[in-house]
Amino acid sequence: MVELYGATMSRHDVAAHAGALSQFAGVRLMTLGDGLERGIRMLEFRTGSGLRFTVLVDRAFDVADCEYRGAAIGWHSPAGFRNPALHEYEGEGGLAWLRSFSGLMVTCGLDHILFMHADDAAQYHYVHRKSVDSSIHGRVGTIPGKLQSYGEEWRGDECWLFCEGLVQQATVFGEDLHLIRRIEARVGSSEFVLRDRVVNHGFYRTPHMFLYHINIGHPILAEGSRYLAPIAHVPWASHADSYRAQSVGYRTMPAPTINFHEQVWEHAMAADADGQIPVALVNDRLGLGFVVETNGAEFPCQYEWQNFHAGHYALGIEPSTNHVFGKPFARERNELIWLEHDEERRYTTRFAVLDGAAAIAAAEQRIAAIAVQPADAFAQISGRWDTIAGR
Repeated sequence: MVELYGATMSRHDVAAHAGALSQFAGVRLMTLGDGLERGIRMLEFRTGSGLRFTVLVDRAFDVADCEYRGAAIGWHSPAGFRNPALHEYEGEGGLAWLRSFSGLMVTCGLDHILFMHADDAAQYHYVHRKSVDSSIHGRVGTIPGKLQSYGEEWRGDECWLFCEGLVQQATVFGEDLHLIRRIEARVGSSEFVLRDRVVNHGFYRTPHMFLYHINIGHPILAEGSRYLAPIAHVPWASHADSYRAQSVGYRTMPAPTINFHEQVWEHAMAADADGQIPVALVNDRLGLGFVVETNGAEFPCQYEWQNFHAGHYALGIEPSTNHVFGKPFARERNELIWLEHDEERRYTTRFAVLDGAAAIAAAEQRIAAIAVQPADAFAQISGRWDTIAGR
């Protein structure tokens, strides 16, 4: 059954109350028409609960806008949702990616994440390619996708909104990796699910790394907002040598600050009995929060990104396949994923709004039952790197 406006409705009831489902909910394809965003195809999802989000077909099917009952959830950076045709991947010493960095979720990969790196290319057996030179966070997020299907799907008296598409990261004498993405949201709900498959379509043995840069903005992010996570220990912090210099710990967020220098933690997370890891940012004053739930076997590593500089104000929840030191560290520890032809990795991630104090309390209770996070906002750095199994 569909829950809409406080009523439980069958498919027949929904049809009786309007000439089209789009009066209440739906998926609509449009094209952005101005500025740096001109020409980008975008899907708009409305679930009927007040949840609205958009998917950028021409930027790897990443999630751009996200709002709930008029309150923004996703972050908009000054860079905007830039058309990939304007992107210069190798520019600015590998940092040009930042000129296309905006939205609730930016996909990083498919063969590289984290900072710039020149990796040995021997697996591609091409004498003129000695290395694969990767800029920050990889290529995939600025590759236009192929939209395969979208719309509404009734399953009995439940209606699901969905889109499916393919993003291909490929070159001659190099990788040929396919990202097959499906996004689903049930009508009447305040959540959506992202289902990804990364497949080696080529015939070279190819490395694979994957990360979601999930960026939450104001008003969920505000002075006093709290980060909730089942943290077992904290292996690393980017600012460990000056840990308290900015007086901002991992737990409670400050107001926007002039000249704030970004801070990043890697948190070792505990999982529940089903292997799930829920992480949330909550604003108790508004009674509003947002939770990201991943599977620990799929994303064994998690980062917290704090970008509290005025005008760039964002909090990042970042599930990752690898530790924060990237490909060299993964190679050294034999934790780099390699895909042979037709091998794949699957990832299922849930994004949900926490509406009201009771929903926030329930999420906090669930997270605390998995692991009680460090009470000290400046948690002790363990320096311990848990082994990533199954590689």
